[in-house]
Amino acid sequence: MGIAVQLKGLTKRFGTVTANKDVDLSIEEKSIHAIVGENGAGKSTLSKIIYGMYLPTSGEIAIHGMKVRFGSPKDAIDAGIGMVHQHFMLVPELTVTENIILGNEHAWLLGRIPLKKLEGTILDEAGKSGFSIDPAAPAGLLSVGEEQRVELLKLLCHDASILILDEPTAVLTPSETDRLFEILRSLKEKGKTIILITHKLDEVLAIADTVSVMRKGEIVGTMPTASITKPELATMMVGRNVLLRTENPPSLPGRTVLEVNNLNFRTAEGKSMLQKLTFSIRAGEIYGIAGVEGNGQSELLQALWGLVPQGSTVSGDIGLNGTSIIGRKPREIAAMGASHIPENRHRHAVILDYPVADNLIFGRHREEAFSKGFGFSRKSIGENTKKLVADFDIRCDNPSRQTLGSLSGGNQQKVVLARELSRPGISFIILAQPTRGVDIGAIETIHRKIIEARRNGIAILLISSELEEIIALSTRIGCIYNGTIRHEFTLEETAAKRMDEDRFRREIGLHIT
Repeated sequence: MGIAVQLKGLTKRFGTVTANKDVDLSIEEKSIHAIVGENGAGKSTLSKIIYGMYLPTSGEIAIHGMKVRFGSPKDAIDAGIGMVHQHFMLVPELTVTENIILGNEHAWLLGRIPLKKLEGTILDEAGKSGFSIDPAAPAGLLSVGEEQRVELLKLLCHDASILILDEPTAVLTPSETDRLFEILRSLKEKGKTIILITHKLDEVLAIADTVSVMRKGEIVGTMPTASITKPELATMMVGRNVLLRTENPPSLPGRTVLEVNNLNFRTAEGKSMLQKLTFSIRAGEIYGIAGVEGNGQSELLQALWGLVPQGSTVSGDIGLNGTSIIGRKPREIAAMGASHIPENRHRHAVILDYPVADNLIFGRHREEAFSKGFGFSRKSIGENTKKLVADFDIRCDNPSRQTLGSLSGGNQQKVVLARELSRPGISFIILAQPTRGVDIGAIETIHRKIIEARRNGIAILLISSELEEIIALSTRIGCIYNGTIRHEFTLEETAAKRMDEDRFRREIGLHIT
């Protein structure tokens, strides 16, 4: 086989920061080539250079043996390269067909766009690749798995021969992931070259022919996946031995801390998102909620933290330590012993342009420990920062001056976790997607701290799209579908089934789809 993508001495600098350094990489045609590494290792920068979003500072790129210099993604698309981004870029109000031709409307500038004919063409293309999709369906009504297939179809309809997929399984169920892998194998058989950017090592070993490991902007190794194990791959990524699963000793739950009874949530548009949702969490246990995103998880978080949008209605009850929190504000709920790590840290938990030290006290800034007269005690804030940076292994040079936005995603998340877990007097923690976009080294630290909090008697609600995380951490697991708990795995069932994770994942998958 020939070489689809050849990189020689590729370097990319942003000011004084070197994101990629002297990268040499060969990606074979008709193969699935995975690129893995920690946050900040340079994976995304490298993929964006191949896709024409960034110009390299130095080095060469060759596509199918021809040297190229892309000035924009359009140049890359014209060369047969397509990219599916982690966050899909479909317009919900448009149909599948309209989304696929979006950006190419100029082809019919002098005439009417033949949508019916194009729907037939798209249906044919989908059939060739084993897709099942309705070209006339509005994108806003598609499942996450269907949205991803549309993104792939966009590339195939533009005749892309090299497909770059950035974290393609981040929001998929196990069955959707299996279906995606079938499609990728089929595309490879049809001659496509697939570049897979991911942090899920099990999936790398299951689907990729070859894997390249990046660390600190450099390629530290490229090898056939058949020749390496998951622990070896993790060690190469992080530069040290990594615990792939944090030790999680048996739980001894105590009193009931949170009770959710017959909770209903209706949006301002009248859509029912939660329906008689009922569960409880005791002190010293982690209750994991497994499910495809969009089945009421976000609305549950809004109800629990007092962030119900105007016009939406909530009925039923939520009791925290025996007191109802329905209708209370976040500050009141926090004062009752609750803490919250939100699913979108950038929107609800941090200010990227502020220093790390300030982000470590946001929401806690009214505490007497940080006060001095009518202002803040910089000494107390400095001591708090020093302690949390060390305890949570937050990688930063000068937390009093360095902005949070300059840190990697994993270190940003550790800042949020450190702040919320160190609140005095907490009895209940809401964890929403605690390791989303976080690399394997940071995941190890975060999981260890979560289990430590559980062992200290805190009741924890864990909402995660990562089934491996739900299985590894949870004491009990509730499977949510259409706003209700369809099935709950008891403490004894969860402990027993954890021994066979693959089988447990499939069993959970049956209850969430």
